[in-house]
Formats: sequence, C-alpha cells, structure tokens
Amino acid sequence: MRSYEIDYKWNWIQPSGRLKDMACRELLLTLHRKDLLDYPAPFQKTHNTNRTTPKKININESPIKCHVKELDPVIVKMVRHTELESLYDSLVDQYHYLGYVQIVGNHLKYMAFAGDTPVACIGWGSAAWAVQSREQFIGWTKSVKNKNLHFVVNNTRFLVLPFVKVKCLASKVMALNIKRISSDWLKVYNYPLYMLETFIEQSRFKGTCYKASNWIQVGETKGTSKKGHKHLKHGKIKDVYLYPLDKNFKRLLRNDTV
Repeated sequence: MRSYEIDYKWNWIQPSGRLKDMACRELLLTLHRKDLLDYPAPFQKTHNTNRTTPKKININESPIKCHVKELDPVIVKMVRHTELESLYDSLVDQYHYLGYVQIVGNHLKYMAFAGDTPVACIGWGSAAWAVQSREQFIGWTKSVKNKNLHFVVNNTRFLVLPFVKVKCLASKVMALNIKRISSDWLKVYNYPLYMLETFIEQSRFKGTCYKASNWIQVGETKGTSKKGHKHLKHGKIKDVYLYPLDKNFKRLLRNDTV
C-alpha cells in the first residue's frame, strides 16, 4: 500500500485540502526505524541526492545608496510559481549568509523591486513546531497548538541585497509584504494566516527592521535544533519575534468563543 492510499483511508488532509503525504511517510519511516514495520523497497529511486544549488543568475551590482524616499517606487511581488522564482532562488543562494535551502511544506517567496531593480527577497514557510515563549504569548495548550499551528507562518529568509544601502528600506519592504501575505496565502492554500513569526540570531543581528515594523519580541530560543528525532545543542540563541495579522489573533488561534 502506498502512502497516499493510507492518507485517504485515515483522512489525513491538510487545511488546504491536500494530502498529508510527507507526514504519513515520516510516520512510516519512524515505525520502520523502531522495527515495528517492515518498510518495503521504494517503487522508484529518489532524486534528492542529485539536487544542486540554484543556477546562478547575474544581476547589475552597481551600488545603490540613498534614502528610501529617493528610490523608484518600491513594490513587493509574490514570485513562487512565476518566472521570477529562479531569480529569487539564485539571489538567496548567492547573498544570504545561510544560502538557499528548499523550503519544506507550504511556503511563499517574494521579491521587492525599486522600479525594475531587485532590492530584496523574503521567504515564508511553515511555523516552528514548538516555541515556549510563543505558546505562552498566545496562551496555547499543546492540543490546540497542534490543531492551529498552520495559521502561523515563519519568515525563513529576509535578504536586502548587499549592494543596496538604503535607509529604512528593510522595514518598508517588510511592511509591504505583511499587507498582502495573508490574502496571498488564502489564494494559494485556501486558509488565512493570523500570525507571523521569525527568529533573530542574537550574535549576528539586532532585529532593527522587525522592531521598526512593529513586531513583538516575546522571548528567546534555547539554542537547540531538531535533527530527525534528536535535539542538538548548537548554542546559537535567537530572539523570538511575532507579528499578529488580526486584532483577534489570540481568540482565533485558541478557538475561543465570543
């Protein structure tokens, strides 16, 4: 029996209406690792090991240095599943300190332009599974969090291109993206967003543009990461920032009645 057949039998459906096939495969693999399931050989070979970095796309790197008011009009475009997606992937891989990593699960990609010139990239993906300060801020119990986590999305990448030195640009781009992300998410995945989250590495960044965009700092991480079924301590403490998209976000995320 294939994983998608199990999805249908168990009614494992995402809020968007798609099958929870990756979750099903992870469950089957976990049972196999615990010798509780005889995992069959794959029907076809995986191509994951053949993945390469995005194809490099060169752009004009002439320095841009001014105040944001002196730029051409700044616009933010959603570029996932468009001809601009490969440019986004290339720029993030070239210029972001973490490079490009394929976002797992539901995600959207955006680019900011000043006129026709690309100036920034922003990526959004599934929220982190467990963040103590976030749960306390919302008032989430574990069971409600498990049910409603998909209404929160994580800012996985934010890159202002290194040759763009424009005061107040980062906060302007973030504000423009925030205005449209929930409606874009609704169009693509058939459900809205109620909150955004991001994690700022304390030793590397101050979170200035997030503070300027009215994000709320609610705590910090413990300096660990999850790899498979293990929690590894890496010591990189990150500040936790949240941004409510609806004035009733706590009620909506907790399923409180009026």
